[in-house]
Amino acid sequence: MTQYAALTQKKSFVFYMLIGIMILLLAGCSGGVQAGQNPSDGSTSTAASDATGKSSNDKTANPRIVATTVAISEITDALGLDLAGKPTSTKVLPDRYKDVPDVGNPMSPDMEKVMSLKPTDVLSVTTLKYDLEPKFKDLNINAEFLNFESLANMQKEIQKLGDRFDKAEKAKEINGALDAKVAEIQQKIKGKKSPKVLILLGVPGSYLVATEHSYIGDLVKIAGGTNVVQGEKVEFIAHNTEALQQSNPDIILRAAHGMPDEVVKMFDEEFKTNDIWKHFNAVKKGHVYDLPEPLFGTTGNLAASSALDELMKMLYPSN
Repeated sequence: MTQYAALTQKKSFVFYMLIGIMILLLAGCSGGVQAGQNPSDGSTSTAASDATGKSSNDKTANPRIVATTVAISEITDALGLDLAGKPTSTKVLPDRYKDVPDVGNPMSPDMEKVMSLKPTDVLSVTTLKYDLEPKFKDLNINAEFLNFESLANMQKEIQKLGDRFDKAEKAKEINGALDAKVAEIQQKIKGKKSPKVLILLGVPGSYLVATEHSYIGDLVKIAGGTNVVQGEKVEFIAHNTEALQQSNPDIILRAAHGMPDEVVKMFDEEFKTNDIWKHFNAVKKGHVYDLPEPLFGTTGNLAASSALDELMKMLYPSN
């Protein structure tokens, strides 16, 4: 084995070791990130039922809903739904829920607290299902995992929630506004050359490359961009800087999560000290953009319309 091959193999091993750590950190940002999962069948729920025997898909006269992520809380607020429990977060949650009890962070809710609230429905996201479903099942807690891994999947979940909790018209209204924004974007990109886009997703200490199966990758696709990473089935992959340079992206998007200020500094240092970045056309032309976290979460959220507007400015800088 050549020295270069050995070094490459060693670097790859380190990067894959880091993926597991990064996934845990990212999961708490806006519902979580779990490499290797890409559900295609919409929402899924646990087979468990509460003491009343109702499943999470049954309509309840007086629902007691526990939302475990910020994105879900924002959607239930938009639907006009009250909550029995809300996620613990440094982010600003809707005023409607200011007096609602916290149940812990999205990737590790306080199960005793959840049980004490006697919920009829506990809502999480599919990217956390692998870790949380067994815990909910062990305690016989109703839990449903909503698929927010793309804009279209999020819209399906919004309508399902609206139908279940007698807010169907409100759900249609929310989705109608999102549909209108997508139609507007599609009209704007007609006749435009599709820019090649590299998406980096970072947490303190390292970063991954986002594929078109990630939520941000989905937004880029809607905005007419072409992800330089093709043929993958997962949301995120370890990076190979040499291969990325050969893909020659027109635009580089850097998403910072967990500790945004620290991650931006990490990216700046990486681009300054790693000589290979200066050979990227996107870097040469100054087409490197940091994505603000309130708009660009790791899972779908109601900031999608504003995020698409910002993406248009980044993907088509000549305009």
